[in-house]
Amino acid sequence: MTHIDLGPDEAQFPGITGLLKYRPETAKPLNELAEVLLRSEHSLTRGEREMIAAYVSGLNDCEFCRDSHSAFAAAQLEPGMSLVLQVHTDPALAAISPKLRTLLKIAEAVRESGSKVTTELIDAARAEGATDVEIHDTVLIAAAFCMYNRYVDGLGTLVAQNPEFYAASAQMIVEVGYVG
Repeated sequence: MTHIDLGPDEAQFPGITGLLKYRPETAKPLNELAEVLLRSEHSLTRGEREMIAAYVSGLNDCEFCRDSHSAFAAAQLEPGMSLVLQVHTDPALAAISPKLRTLLKIAEAVRESGSKVTTELIDAARAEGATDVEIHDTVLIAAAFCMYNRYVDGLGTLVAQNPEFYAASAQMIVEVGYVG
């Protein structure tokens, strides 16, 4: 049970989904931010941006967000969940581009503290071809997911125990997005 009463349908809407239903006036800008960061036109694929969100959520021990965004990333990347699990296990050994690997290092630094993002991390990302927009958006995705993770866990939301929940959510996000 959550720390606050989300209503009679609480168990149907685990994690952030119940919180968004509870406060639609805050759901709108939160969903719009996720839509811009994770789905808008970008040089990083939607799957790569979802991977950054899933990675930060995993580092923050936010089970709901980690599992949701892992499913969203897997639905948009080849070879799917096996790649996502490689990143969660050890991004240094995962079959991802060197650019994404350096961006994940930046995201990891942001997750600890914005001041942990060093010139060396930025230079390493640039050396692998990362643009200023990609670096900017990586920092913002990581910062936003620290907020989303704390929102979900700070209110003690339920975690979906059924893997089909995450698969269905991934299908909806791929097809409709966050504001659809």
